[in-house]
Formats: sequence, structure tokens, C-alpha cells
Amino acid sequence: MAVAGMNHFTILTDDVDNTVSFYGELLGLELGPRPNFNFPGAWLYAGGQPILHVIGGRPKSELKPGVIDHMAFSGKDLGATLSALKDHGVEFDCRQQAGTGLWQVFFFDPNGAKVELDFPASERVQG
Repeated sequence: MAVAGMNHFTILTDDVDNTVSFYGELLGLELGPRPNFNFPGAWLYAGGQPILHVIGGRPKSELKPGVIDHMAFSGKDLGATLSALKDHGVEFDCRQQAGTGLWQVFFFDPNGAKVELDFPASERVQG
């Protein structure tokens, strides 16, 4: 059996609405259809695919990181993304990968999940 691709990531939260807003406003993920589960949550879509599942109803004390370090997404429009992060008061680290020149932007969501956005080397960071 072989893996054919990545299906989705799941975020645990004590505030579904805030998490959905964060990913929608900053990353452009769109709220979409979700099965009628017996717990609160949301599915967020990119390119018509549900790539981020949000599961609510958890107390803040249960929102602890596991062995997965972060989730990474391919991005576009590095300049606008950095501006949006700044405008929302989100601290981030932007660096260019040695060798490939790929731009990597790291930050944390409201639940403490680490997010990476990758942008082509051809994009430019405004000084």
C-alpha cells in the first residue's frame, strides 16, 4: 500500500469561529460542506478540496501539541501575505531556504498550531 497524497490536517480548538476566521482571512481558506458530525467543527477548503478540518468543543487545557511539528501549505503573493499577517498582529518568521531560494513563512494559529507557508523563490520581499 502506498500513499497517493495528503488528504487533510485537523486542528483542535476551543473556539471554532475564531479559528475559521483566522484561516479564512489570512490564508484564504473557504468554509465548505462538512458531514453532520455529533461535535462542533468546520471544514476549510482550498481549490475545492477540504484540506483543514477544525474540531471544536475542546477545553483550552486539551489543546496540546503532539509529535507533528507543523503543517505546510503552498502559497502565492508573498508580499500580500506578509502584509496581512502584520495587519492582524501575527508574529512570523520569513526566511529564504538555502539552495532552493524557496520562501518560508512560519507562524502560529490562535490554537498554538505551527503553520508554514511556502512561496516560489521568484517572489520578492519588500524591504
